[in-house]
Amino acid sequence: MRQLRIYIILILKGMAMGAANVIPGVSGGTIALITEIFERLIHAIKSFNLKAAKLLLGGKFRAFAQHTDLYFLLAVAIGILLAIVSLARLFDYLFREYPVYIWAYFFGLVLASVYFVGRRIGKVNMAVVLTFVIGTGIAIAISFMDMGRESDNFFYLILCGVAAMCSMILPGLSGSFILFIMGNYRLVAIEAVNNRDMAILLPVIIGAVAGLIAFSHILSWVFRKFRDETISILTGFILGSVSILWPWQKAGYLLDAAGEPVLLEGEKVITHYSRYLPAQFDTAFWLAVAFILIGIVSIWAIETAAKKKS
Repeated sequence: MRQLRIYIILILKGMAMGAANVIPGVSGGTIALITEIFERLIHAIKSFNLKAAKLLLGGKFRAFAQHTDLYFLLAVAIGILLAIVSLARLFDYLFREYPVYIWAYFFGLVLASVYFVGRRIGKVNMAVVLTFVIGTGIAIAISFMDMGRESDNFFYLILCGVAAMCSMILPGLSGSFILFIMGNYRLVAIEAVNNRDMAILLPVIIGAVAGLIAFSHILSWVFRKFRDETISILTGFILGSVSILWPWQKAGYLLDAAGEPVLLEGEKVITHYSRYLPAQFDTAFWLAVAFILIGIVSIWAIETAAKKKS
């Protein structure tokens, strides 16, 4: 019974990661770090190596499962997939109908994450401060990049999978936002997921798996050798990514020679988002502020629950 409860909790944590990864600007890695499964996740992914292949091919399934922490990975993966499949359509609707409120909630959630992740740094020194500044700068620079053109080229989709997955497991860098910058967020995260379009999803999955295994080795080594500096740069990534989630922003569209928005399959092609300050402190403004506070409280609740469990 206790074992079942543990796996249910892991599935729920996976669902939180999956829900975060659907939103451009929110990182599943941030949720993994806050819910204290980040290091275990990286080490488990990294364990898919030559030894794992030998165990699997040799029919030693129990040893393979133990070596790769397979049941942990499966529970988290089930949660992620459940969230992505079930929430893609919901978030598509929310972004169309209530964009300010959904951005506000995740703005508060990610803003609070800066504190809860940063306090895991053991010792503050010059290297920690420097890596924090570098991480913040990189994330801010990425947040102001313009969107690329949408493409269903097989090899470009593989590249999208590699880039999105590597950023997805890094706290503060959103896989969805990387897809947005590369021009394929709507194609991959909304249309292909909702329509179960394997012609689009398969190359993305190939790139994601390859990128995940390769990048996890690098990240695991860096985390082991430079723990405080790694947490510091990840905290910087999270802080820098807050600008992506500023609630008051409007879409900029690709324009033709006449200055009219270009339509792709009947929809305007978004190239960037422009941030602005609210013109008046009306009901909509205070509702957005309320959602920011709800986001902050959500992270506090997750952190408190993780502490009690520990």
